[in-house]
Amino acid sequence: MKTEVIRVDPERINLGTIKKAADVVDSGGLVAFPTETVYGIACAVTGSALAKLDVLKGPRGGKYYTLHIGDKADVQKYVPRIGLKAQKLIGRAWPGPLTIVFKLDEADMEKQRTCLDDEVFKNLYKDNSIGIRCPDHPVAKMLLKEAKNPIVAPSANLAGEQPATGAEQALEQFSGRIELLLDCGACRYKKSSTVARIEKKGLEILRAGVYSQEELESMCKIAFLFVCTGNSCRSPMAEGIFRKYLAEKLECKVDQLEEMGYKVVSAGVMGVSGMPASPEAIAACAAKGIDIKGHTSSALTPELVEKSDFIFAMGQMHCERIAAFGPESAAKCVLLAQNKEIGDPIGQPQQVYDKCAGLIEEAVKKRVSELVL
Repeated sequence: MKTEVIRVDPERINLGTIKKAADVVDSGGLVAFPTETVYGIACAVTGSALAKLDVLKGPRGGKYYTLHIGDKADVQKYVPRIGLKAQKLIGRAWPGPLTIVFKLDEADMEKQRTCLDDEVFKNLYKDNSIGIRCPDHPVAKMLLKEAKNPIVAPSANLAGEQPATGAEQALEQFSGRIELLLDCGACRYKKSSTVARIEKKGLEILRAGVYSQEELESMCKIAFLFVCTGNSCRSPMAEGIFRKYLAEKLECKVDQLEEMGYKVVSAGVMGVSGMPASPEAIAACAAKGIDIKGHTSSALTPELVEKSDFIFAMGQMHCERIAAFGPESAAKCVLLAQNKEIGDPIGQPQQVYDKCAGLIEEAVKKRVSELVL
């Protein structure tokens, strides 16, 4: 077999060339193609094609190949429920040099078992996990979108050799052993993608690559913001109560939340900073085993809103103030208690604060139960 080499200009891609490559892959052939990291070997997820790939690459040692997708939205076809931190990474790092290993629970695995072809399911999932990469290279994206079958794409290198970072290296190793090579010259990073697994307890680097652990942890931090008027009663109570239930869900201590990548803050639209929580709010939280004595008020700012992923407001007026910062801000903001407002207890007796704290706790428990971590 002679390997056909087609030179592709990433600035002026010939769709016919990409369709030809996709047809080769769909018919069970192997195609070397560029990504922004290294060259990969595209292979359809079918038994016969994977058998050819195994012969080419050598024994896998129980490992599964990584699924490659041309559009990050396609991840939902393979992972029904995606945790908050993984969602954040997808939004910020895809398409790009990051492979994410997703962990699925038994219910999600059963769902995938029923909605995917049996051969696809068996060859993509291992130990309730699947590795997925969404490359950031125009040729790679087009090829993956044109192919009719799901595609895996291990790096273009023989066992014991370094991954090819240019077409010449790929051809040296695979000439006569693959059907087609799409030559786009040298890869941008010339380094493998980072492989990371995200679980409830945090992010673990499984293979070093373009992104460092510090960079990925920074990308996937989740920020929750609670907003009321003066940030002395309702939102400080909501912040404290939310911390408690989020920590319980994560099975960690409250003071470990930031270390695990979750930030919980509150602010007020009145614009007052540096004031303590009201004594009644402190007492209402203390009755629930929550300490907010160290709270000092913060003014709501555009920067604070921009850095927040979820914004929970006590009343509609607060939602409107946040929406005034722009459409993106409005999209992140909802009333904490679904479609109900939580009234301001300021100036009222302790029992009013206690009732308010109860309403907040009820709303917080529901919100936390809805989070996929």
